[in-house]
Amino acid sequence: MKILVCISNVPDTTSKINFTDGDTKFDTNGVQFVINPNDEFGLTRAMWFKEKQGATVHVANVGGPTTEPTIRKALAIGADEAIRVNAEPTDGFFVAQQLAEVVKNGGYDLVIAGRESIDYNGGMVPGILATLLDMNFVNTCISLEVDGNNATAMREIDGGKEKISTSLPLVIGGQKGLVEESDLRIPNMRGIMMARKKALNVIEPVDAAKATQDAKFEKPAAKGAVKLVDNVDDLINLLHNEAKAI
Repeated sequence: MKILVCISNVPDTTSKINFTDGDTKFDTNGVQFVINPNDEFGLTRAMWFKEKQGATVHVANVGGPTTEPTIRKALAIGADEAIRVNAEPTDGFFVAQQLAEVVKNGGYDLVIAGRESIDYNGGMVPGILATLLDMNFVNTCISLEVDGNNATAMREIDGGKEKISTSLPLVIGGQKGLVEESDLRIPNMRGIMMARKKALNVIEPVDAAKATQDAKFEKPAAKGAVKLVDNVDDLINLLHNEAKAI
């Protein structure tokens, strides 16, 4: 089985977020970048398939040279090879088209992408990718087993879970549940050294349309002052007349 894990290069959740150029661009100064958490759950599951079933695992990223430390971390975790599409991931449709080309050229049986990235939270790429490739698709996937060309997946739905039987080739939008946080792997020194010798292939993007463009970013409004109340009547009055919550 040949697996492609799509990884995004996203700001660490502890980073301070700012914008430049009239709040139209994200300010990367001083920001530490990491593998998108939903993608890391998928990568860890792919490593399980590699170790238990002999799968080959490649990772792919759409981004500039600054994303390569994140890609190298994925290689240090255990991926066999990496591909970087040399383009800025400014639009979900554009990214999906680039990844679709990688999948077509690589002949992958299983494509694991995160349900969404934690930077823009678009949640578009896995579904668009499956449509472009005419592959089976399972989103919000929290469990995946593969037996030959048959796959059994569990996905999260409103109020519960749904078990699905499907077949390869398959695209999933994964999230926590594919593995648990305790299963995530920290690269050891041996993995880091081996990652330096693994192939990181840089390819140029295919011509593709960008369907959306960011117009402006805006931070959430600052929190107001806290009011302390001594009794229930005052609390009800504030909720009703000031907060308009009841």
